[in-house]
Amino acid sequence: MIADSSLLVDPFSVGLIARGVTALVGLFVATLAYRGYRRSGSAKMRALAIGIGLLTTGVFIVVLLTDITGAGNGVVLLVRGLVTVIGLCVVLYAIVVS
Repeated sequence: MIADSSLLVDPFSVGLIARGVTALVGLFVATLAYRGYRRSGSAKMRALAIGIGLLTTGVFIVVLLTDITGAGNGVVLLVRGLVTVIGLCVVLYAIVVS
């Protein structure tokens, strides 16, 4: 058995990479929805693009910024929750409003 410290992976780094990939894929999906809005002029597609962007990339950026500023875990969770709720409300608006 080889005990090499280079084989150990920091859980924080894995979480950051996973959240970053999620943000990139979400940004791609939001961009596709925004292109659909530009083609059709539909306010629903614009709202969907904004909601998806907030739920993925928005949460990633806000959590990263609040974490960098040294805010406590409670503040990070609060800000993450607020951005998530706002994103979900925008997606709900896109689905419900006709």
